[in-house]
Amino acid sequence: MPKKIPGAHFARHLIERRTLIFQLVKRDFQQRYIGSAAGWLWGLIHPLVLLGSYVFVFDFCLHTPAGPGAVTTNYPMLLFAGMLPWLLFSETVQRSSGCLIEQANLITKTVFPAEIVPVSIFLSSLISHLLALVLVIAGAGIFLKHITPLLAILPILMLLVGLFAVGIGWIAAALHVYLRDTAQVLAVLLTLWFWATPIILTEDKFRGWAVYVLRANPLTYVVRAYRQILLGHNVPLTDLALTSAFAVAAFLVGGLVFRYMKRGFADVL
Repeated sequence: MPKKIPGAHFARHLIERRTLIFQLVKRDFQQRYIGSAAGWLWGLIHPLVLLGSYVFVFDFCLHTPAGPGAVTTNYPMLLFAGMLPWLLFSETVQRSSGCLIEQANLITKTVFPAEIVPVSIFLSSLISHLLALVLVIAGAGIFLKHITPLLAILPILMLLVGLFAVGIGWIAAALHVYLRDTAQVLAVLLTLWFWATPIILTEDKFRGWAVYVLRANPLTYVVRAYRQILLGHNVPLTDLALTSAFAVAAFLVGGLVFRYMKRGFADVL
């Protein structure tokens, strides 16, 4: 008998349930901004305000340099390019943690593929991500006079971020069904994870044991790759390879954990 390809069953499910996923993404995106005058523009306003506050503190007040070996000396552009993948990842994981509780009626009363809910959350977050990405590309063209053909690699990198975020999101969602403190613990861990990622603090600022934390952090390589693709000139092969390894591992482990813990969801929910 031919061996099954890992993930083939899940990929087939995604294709078969594409209409359901589209409806979940559409509903999620609309519910986030329903009744709001600015609507989807809040998806741009929030990251821009966050970016502006960090630029004011670390660039204008503390005069934080871009660091040796940085793809650009323009700190605001360096910061914005690094924040993009983090915001996509953290939003997907944080919102995934409570998604099964929110969809409890569907999971307990119908034959509902619960594993696609974190996927739909990632795709919904990806819409805001793409809008912010347009601003970064425009900023690179205006302020740095730099538009690179490396942008063609970006969809691959976004897919890898999706695999990693969904894998972690599956674990968080499954744990939260049984341990309702998971979302709160996750919020603390994501805060620590943010400062362990070279977004605001450049890599040369990490000393001693913090260097090992930096190297073990999958988002380090994602941020590097994003910056190189958006602002640099070289293909980040090493960062892409390491990101791929972390992403596939997280996706497979997360899928196995979710599949194992899924058996008791109906009883607990």
